[in-house]
Amino acid sequence: MASALHNLSSYDPATVPDGNGWQIGIVVSEWNEEVTGALLEGAYNTLLKHGVDKDDIIVKTVPGSFELVYGSAAMIEDTAVDAVIAIGCVIRGDTPHFDYICQGTTQGLAELNRQAEVPVIYGLLTCNTMQQALDRCGGALGNKGDECAVTALKMIQFRQDL
Repeated sequence: MASALHNLSSYDPATVPDGNGWQIGIVVSEWNEEVTGALLEGAYNTLLKHGVDKDDIIVKTVPGSFELVYGSAAMIEDTAVDAVIAIGCVIRGDTPHFDYICQGTTQGLAELNRQAEVPVIYGLLTCNTMQQALDRCGGALGNKGDECAVTALKMIQFRQDL
């Protein structure tokens, strides 16, 4: 659903599993830190709100969004996380670089999600302007980080229910 039609921070708390005892990894890009920092804050606070202990949230940074794939894979391999949230932000510029980074990161995270034994949550903003990114990291359209945290908890529960 287009985020212009749905606030990213709106959800029914009654549908979110209790995260007590679950360990969540968050890999966040340093690039566009004004945006990714706000997304991280949203995800972190939403996890706490739903019972995840602060000591069970592992946050690691990578230089850019393209590195989210490696960072997420390494976190899965080297820790006992129940899910990984990959957070980044790419803003369109004047060259095709945007397309390559977005496509490569999206394909890499999708493949990792398919192969990994834990869910990998897609928290990559791909925006045409900085204002679009700001609207999605706590601005007019809510915070994608909130949505990612809720998705992580629901996917852990999904996996456990199988």
